[in-house]
Formats: sequence, C-alpha cells, structure tokens
Amino acid sequence: MARIETPKRVRGTQDIFGDEQRRFAQVLATFEHVHGLYAFQRLDLPVFEDTQVFARSIGETTDVVSKEMYTFPDRGGDLLTLRPEFTAGIARAYLTEGWQQYAPLKLVTSGAVFRYERPQKGRYRQFHQIDAEILGAPEPAADVELLVMADQLLRKLGISEGVTLQLNTLGDAATRDAWRDALVAHFEAHRDQLSEDSLVRLEKNPLRILDSKDPRDRPIADAAPDIDAYLTPEARAFFEAVTAGLDAAGVAWTRNARLVRGLDYYRHTAFEFVTDRLGSQGTVLAGGRYDGLIESLGGPATAGVGWAAGVERLAMLLDEPEKPVIDAVVVPMGAAAELRATGLVAELRRMDIATDMAFRGNMKRRMAKANDQGASYALILGDDELANGQVQVKALTTGEQAKVPLDTVAQSLSDLLFEDEIAEDHGERLPPLAQRLTTA
Repeated sequence: MARIETPKRVRGTQDIFGDEQRRFAQVLATFEHVHGLYAFQRLDLPVFEDTQVFARSIGETTDVVSKEMYTFPDRGGDLLTLRPEFTAGIARAYLTEGWQQYAPLKLVTSGAVFRYERPQKGRYRQFHQIDAEILGAPEPAADVELLVMADQLLRKLGISEGVTLQLNTLGDAATRDAWRDALVAHFEAHRDQLSEDSLVRLEKNPLRILDSKDPRDRPIADAAPDIDAYLTPEARAFFEAVTAGLDAAGVAWTRNARLVRGLDYYRHTAFEFVTDRLGSQGTVLAGGRYDGLIESLGGPATAGVGWAAGVERLAMLLDEPEKPVIDAVVVPMGAAAELRATGLVAELRRMDIATDMAFRGNMKRRMAKANDQGASYALILGDDELANGQVQVKALTTGEQAKVPLDTVAQSLSDLLFEDEIAEDHGERLPPLAQRLTTA
C-alpha cells in the first residue's frame, strides 16, 4: 500500500499551542478588559470584503494593495480580498450599516488578518491584530483617549518598560498640501541621487520617501523640510491639545517629526509605540487620524482615528505565562468507580468548579497527573469508597486526607475552595482538613 503523505502547514501560518497560546490568550483577555474600562463596543467583521474596500482605502499604490493582498475571484466572478487590516472594513460597515446615527462611535475588534509577505520573526502571512477606532469625533480628545487606552493596555500586559510613544502631526489638509509641495521640490532637486523605489514614490506618494530605509535616500530624507514650518494655526492648536491631554493623563511621549502616513486622507495625529526588544521591526502598536477615509469610500466627510497592534508581537514581549490550574482532579479506580466519577465530575463542573478526571495508569501516575495540573484537591473513589458511599478528599498542597459522604462531596469541595480563597486574601491559616470537612 502506498504511503499517504501528510499535508504540511502552509508557509507563513502557525499552529498556536501551549505557552505560546497562553501568551496569545493573555493579550486578548487583557485587551477585552482594558477596552471595557473605556466603554468601547465590540464588533466582528467579515474575513473577506469586496477588493475595492481595500484598494480605495489603503491605496492602490501601496505595497499592501499592489503586492501583499490575498485577492481572488469567487464563483460569481466578484473580486474578493482577505482582510489585510481592520480599519477599511470598519469604515465600510459604518457606511453600509447606517451607524452614522450612533456617532461618535467607539469600536474595537480582533482576529486574523492576511498579507502575502516574507515570513520573519513575529510576522506571518496569517497573523492576528487587535484594533480600536473612534468614528465621528473630530476633537483632539478622541486621539488622547485612544493613546491613553493603548498606554494602559501595554502597562496592564507588563510590557510598557522600554516602549516609547513616538508622536507626530500631519496637520490639516492645507498643511499637508503645502508640506507635500515643499517635499516634492526638495526631492526633485536630488532626483539623480534617489533610489529607484523613491523615484516611484516621488510620482505617487512622496511622503513615503521620508521613511525609506535605502542608504542612498537617508541623507536626502534627513535634510527634507519639517512639517512644522507649514502648520496652520488650527493644525498647531490641534497637536498642542493632543500633547497637553497626554501630559495631563501622565502618558510619556516623544516627538518624531519623520513619522508619516503616505495616504492623503491621513490628518493630524500619527503615532507608534516602539520597542528595542524586537530587533529592527520594533513597532508594537501604531495608528493615527484618518479624517478623509470615509470620503474615499463614497461617504460624507467623517472624522476617524484608530490604532492596531499585532497580537503575536505583543505576546513575544510577555513574561513566561502561568500554566492554567484546576480546582480538583477526580481519581477513580475500577470500572464501577469510573462510571460514578463521570457523574461526580459533571456535578462539580455545573457548580463552576474546574475539574478533570484521571482515568489512566496506576494510582501513583494518576496522582502525579493531578499534581502536574496544579489541582488543589484530589477526590479518590474506589470500590471500598463506593461500598461505603464515601470519597477520599486529599489536599494536594498539604497531603492531608479525609473522607466525605459521596452525596455531599460536591458542596463540601465548593466550601473548601471558598475558604481557601478567603484565607489567601487575608493571609489566614486554615484548620486541619478533617476539621474543616467536619464543620462544613
């Protein structure tokens, strides 16, 4: 018989398990907790959209659209794209679902996104993001709220040390137009020294030359005019309001005048939280204000600001996660005991007691399983216990054992766990197990 070849995992994807998955889950759980403190609402979006959603919002000249999107025709001939990011889909939903009536609208989402790029440390072709947006709020306070929330998220995850908030302004439309003209004139004067990629950007997206990594471009980009000389009074006041808000909230920031966003609909605040712990790819969370995005999708002029962060990259910065622990392991010995233990396990779980059953190996191996899982108690049930209608309760932290009636063991265990929690919170010493079970 011919050997059947096992399918391989697709390059650039990952199977998330064990400690890696626990880190991943910790990022998502912390995100859910923090955004709840800020009264953001959760939404979930389709994994794929009409390709025009991304082509028009991200920009057809960007690398994401021209090189990295997973685009395919469906059976009906429609051109669809797996989402490479969330903001465009959120903007589309805001328009098509008529959510303008709820503005200002504070939204969060998370999930898988897809980009065809070279896989590298912390970067995959299917990866995961958390995302936060405020739509319909033109005030600087919206930018401040998102930045403070991002800062609190990083602190709650325990990864804020060594992370710097880099902040810039892109000004309003008048500012941006004047600055763009000045940049084009500057780069045109050095056209013969620019890289091939920057020559293309000069025609289509000149601001992107400012963050070029090509050594030929760096001296020219570094000598380019700063935006500050072109800020309108309104744009300057907006940026000052954002920085004053951050100062009032106790969020440290540093100015990076070379931090840009290439697309024309970006306005005012642009920001990145950057670390030196991930090598050259140091950005862990980034975003900005995009007051012209909704218009690019055919909607009315609508303010918008948001950020996104890669779950994998945040997870890489976390300390070793604690292994999950359970409350109890039921240890049955014998077929009759195993059948009765099945009912006992179900009863315990219905009482919200985290429980597992050790049903393989000798007693020593089963007890070792209970210890490995970090259980507080083992409930031992054999033929003798069944005959007497009892269960042996063993406290795994102290080694104490005591017998409890089988029909009341679930409630007795619930009482023990509650007492343990109270004693831990108050630093109290508990009586012996047998005494506790007698008085329960």
